[in-house]
Amino acid sequence: MKIGELARIAGCAVDTVRFYERAGILPAPARTASNYRVYTAAHMDELALVLRCRALDMSLDEIRLLLEKRHAPESDCDAVNELLDQHMAALDLRIAELTRLKEAFSKLRQRCSKARTAAECGILRELEAGATATARRVTTVPGN
Repeated sequence: MKIGELARIAGCAVDTVRFYERAGILPAPARTASNYRVYTAAHMDELALVLRCRALDMSLDEIRLLLEKRHAPESDCDAVNELLDQHMAALDLRIAELTRLKEAFSKLRQRCSKARTAAECGILRELEAGATATARRVTTVPGN
C-alpha cells in the first residue's frame, strides 16, 4: 500500500507517517521502481502501536524502547514494566500540578462572582496584583 492509504487506514496524516520514519520509529519501506514507498501489513501494525502509545502520551524514546522489546520477543519485559511505572509516577506529578492549578483558578474565580465592569473585575485585579509583585521581585534581584 502507498503512504496515503496507510495514513488513511491508521487515521493519521501522511506527514505523521513521514515523521515517524525520519525519527526511526517506523522502518523504512521498500520502494517501487518509480520511488514510491510501499508499506506492508507489518508497517500498519507498527504504526497502530505507535499511535496508541502517543495517545497514551508516551514519548518517542519510550516508544522506541517498547518497539525494541516487541522486536525481541524472547527478552524479558522488566524494562517495559519499569517504563510504565516511571510514566505513571510522572502522571501522578502532573495530576498534582494540575490539581494545584485548578485550585488557583477556583480561588481566582471567587474574586469575581457577579457581573461587573472590567475595571471592577476582581479576577483582573488579582492577576494585576500578582504581576506587579512579580515585577517588583525581578527588579530588586541583586545584580540587575
